[in-house]
Amino acid sequence: MALTFVSGVVRRLGDPRIGKHLLREEGEVVVDEVTHHWFAYVRPAVETGVALVLLVGSWFVNVHVAWVLIVVAAVLLVRAGWVALGVVRDRFVITNMRVFRVHGVLSQSLATMPLSRILDISVQKPLHGRLLGFGHFCFESAAQEQGLRDIRYVGRPDDRDLAIQRVVQRAGLRGPRVPN
Repeated sequence: MALTFVSGVVRRLGDPRIGKHLLREEGEVVVDEVTHHWFAYVRPAVETGVALVLLVGSWFVNVHVAWVLIVVAAVLLVRAGWVALGVVRDRFVITNMRVFRVHGVLSQSLATMPLSRILDISVQKPLHGRLLGFGHFCFESAAQEQGLRDIRYVGRPDDRDLAIQRVVQRAGLRGPRVPN
């Protein structure tokens, strides 16, 4: 019962409600909704582990030192939870008309780029990303200042890049198809 309640709360807090940003009247549909790769959660997990070690360590030290360890552990736990919630709520969405990113916990930011404005997509895969299956996207557009440039910790980056290229090609934005 308690586990179901906790998972329901996490699901509600972690849902950025992508559907409300779609132009359904114009026929916009989601091609892919990208959440972060599990590696993006390593930092909050390490902070949680350090906090737990501090909490356990507080049992074995003088009471005058223990309260400091407990306060530091509480700060680490709150920070780790906040960072993890930020990662959960950060979504990159590919539709048949555009790409957009929704992120933020208390205040929500939305950055949108129509498919016609995408000039280049760079996929960067560091060594540990290649081993674990993630990469980073960098979008180049004709605009000088853009709100959608770097998307980090994208799982299966090659598949996601191909999905974007397919959508751009199907929209007829890169010229006619060349028959084989």
